Amino acid sequence: MQIFQDLIEANEKYHQGFDAADLLPPPKRHLAVLTCMDCRIDTASVFGLDPGDAHVLRNAGARASNDAIRSLIISTTKLGVRRIAVVHHTHCGAASTTHDEIVDEVLQTTGADPSSIDFLLFTDPAEALRSDVERLATCPYLPAGVLVAGFMYDVSTGIIEQETDILEVPTAAAV
Repeated sequence: MQIFQDLIEANEKYHQGFDAADLLPPPKRHLAVLTCMDCRIDTASVFGLDPGDAHVLRNAGARASNDAIRSLIISTTKLGVRRIAVVHHTHCGAASTTHDEIVDEVLQTTGADPSSIDFLLFTDPAEALRSDVERLATCPYLPAGVLVAGFMYDVSTGIIEQETDILEVPTAAAV
């Protein structure tokens, strides 16, 4: 038995009804969503997204990391994204562990030392969200006029609430 057979079988079913061949790379809603990799977040359902509506970026903690910014630069400069929703969530693992705990566990399980990696962990979820929104809104590589807002998703209720003001990326001269 193949370990990934369930994925192959699911793709067969998906392929049978596939109707997205005509979608274009620019998202129809001019939206990018940066959210956590947490499996409890179904981004499409939370925001009512269909294929082709938005770019969805996921990482541990929904952090505005250099790699997230790399993708958002492409989304905004080449693919017409004008809105970025940063979506953190309740009961996030990035807020419930420490750098030392991760380093120790990796050392114990692999023998390799990841202490030089910044896991972008946090203790204050509200401050982390504000910080990520601010980092994107002041990023000199994103086009002026892009709007950024922060949201908190409650994994217990499915409710999402806007937690930050909507910030607009200023012109380069104002940065």
